[in-house]
Amino acid sequence: MSKLYWEDFTPGRVFEYGPRRISREEIVAFAAEFDPQPMHLDEEAARATLLGGLSASGWHACAILMRMSTDSFVLNSASMGAPGVDEVKWLMPIRPDDRLTLRSTVLETRLSRSRPEMGFVRFMFELFNQSGALAMSLATSLMMTRREVGARTT
Repeated sequence: MSKLYWEDFTPGRVFEYGPRRISREEIVAFAAEFDPQPMHLDEEAARATLLGGLSASGWHACAILMRMSTDSFVLNSASMGAPGVDEVKWLMPIRPDDRLTLRSTVLETRLSRSRPEMGFVRFMFELFNQSGALAMSLATSLMMTRREVGARTT
């Protein structure tokens, strides 16, 4: 696959990746290091929470999404990073043994007003579990190098 530049990201384009199985050990290890709340560390304690059982931290879900998007297309693109995240929604718990699939949809593109060598690509990233239920969504823009700085675009 050839490297992807700003010009290759058109509204409606979709990238999919997965599935990726999430283990109990992975959930607990991430939580122990970064988000040591009971619902992420201990099944018995987790059953007493609003989540009703052991679940991945929302921040763990963000890290999983990042890894999956990187493996799916970012490493093969002219990405220059992101200026931030516009919105994150954790819509349902991610449980041990869930098999997650990532769908990345290009929402819009625009050229940079101040840097002609780059443009912005706005994405909606969505993580689905093995049943097809939407577990998480994240909206952000990536900064991408243009293939040709002087190229005319429509």
